[in-house]
Amino acid sequence: MTAPVLVVDGLSARIAGQQVVEEVSFEVAATGVTALLGRNGVGKTSTIRALLGLIERAGRVELAGERIDQLPTHRIVQRGVGYVPEDREVFAGLTVAENLRLAERGADATGRDLVAELFPELVQRAGQSAGSLSGGQQQMVSIARALVNRNVVLLIDEPTKGLAPLIVQDVAAALARAAATVPILLVEQNLQVVRQLADTVVVLESGRVVHRGPAAGLLDDDALTTRLLGVHTERETEDGR
Repeated sequence: MTAPVLVVDGLSARIAGQQVVEEVSFEVAATGVTALLGRNGVGKTSTIRALLGLIERAGRVELAGERIDQLPTHRIVQRGVGYVPEDREVFAGLTVAENLRLAERGADATGRDLVAELFPELVQRAGQSAGSLSGGQQQMVSIARALVNRNVVLLIDEPTKGLAPLIVQDVAAALARAAATVPILLVEQNLQVVRQLADTVVVLESGRVVHRGPAAGLLDDDALTTRLLGVHTERETEDGR
């Protein structure tokens, strides 16, 4: 059995002195998509940020068998951790091409062809300022900045948030293509997207892990999904929310 690409053991994190993640432990498989789920405000984004060293943290984090929990953020990224933040965070005053070029990590920047294949619209808009793009196009830029490099794992936070349904499907298709080449830890509220992409789910509640297992095992159990996430999978299927 292939070893997990990311092992998180007893991860805790604080923001401005307040505990936001408490003794979280889980693994990210070396292939496919692991989804990090939970109701709003339970610590999903904080967990991602703690893994990257963006907030105060404690605990053990291993990337491909090596500890990274004592490293600063830029060293973690250099080890091959790609990051797609919540709310896109593109450089609005720079062009699409400049956003991608800033993200390149020297010899690791081997993903230009993949980006061009997944997002031909960005190639056409390379000289356009990122701030003038639609929300969906900005999300494509944010994902492309991570994919332009060769990565060991991708951490992707709420990639379909606020997007129109058609754009959601475009983003999900791009992530499915990316997952064929690099494992992904995905924070996502849209359960249709989770069902489409994820092999495994980890559910947080109040900063703690309360469920781990196959994605289908959670999403096919409406009572469990309602208890853990506060939504009905049947409703998710019917109205696309």
